[in-house]
Amino acid sequence: QVHHGFYSAYYNTTLRHEILKSVQWAWKTYGRLPINVVGHSMGGALASFCALDLSVKWGSHKVQLITFGQPRVGNPAFAEYFNEQVPRTIRVTHENDIVPHLPPYFYYLGEWTYHHFAREVWLRETIVGNVVTRNETVCDCSGEDPTCSRSVYGRSVADHLEYYGVNLHADSRGTCQFVIGASNSAYGDILQFDGTIILSRYPQKRYPVESI
Repeated sequence: QVHHGFYSAYYNTTLRHEILKSVQWAWKTYGRLPINVVGHSMGGALASFCALDLSVKWGSHKVQLITFGQPRVGNPAFAEYFNEQVPRTIRVTHENDIVPHLPPYFYYLGEWTYHHFAREVWLRETIVGNVVTRNETVCDCSGEDPTCSRSVYGRSVADHLEYYGVNLHADSRGTCQFVIGASNSAYGDILQFDGTIILSRYPQKRYPVESI
């Protein structure tokens, strides 16, 4: 069982069609590169369904998923299935980020509760005197490690909007932008082609999309 809203936002919109088309275009143009699926918040939920879709379609060895502050999207049976189909998954959480605690997890409901898939990496800071230490805890394979983000009350919106020092907040659609690290700044040529956004070091040629 999965969350109907998140599932529908991926499968019942143009999103899935455009992503599959873009992957086919990239493979036709550059060869069969590995696929990295990334998302934050609700985008992380959609990225999860996308990674599962691509993994079932083209093989788990081609797909890697990393999400930041994503909510739960399915029950324990789905989480187990997801772990099998998309084993190369990292689900990053930050301090007291509220969103990974939603929808709620109730252990006593068994298969009738929402349940995270693995593997969580929990970011947090510890302060001893004047020393601030940033920690990355690699959690267990249960998806609901009680020593990671489940060990705190998830009540912070601020922690949700900042990951690895990057502010992920946008005041409006017009303020959304690409986040490009300094090491990748050379790939600053941005081209939008038939719904596909391309970041490149060099100006791009326009290739037709063909089925694979």
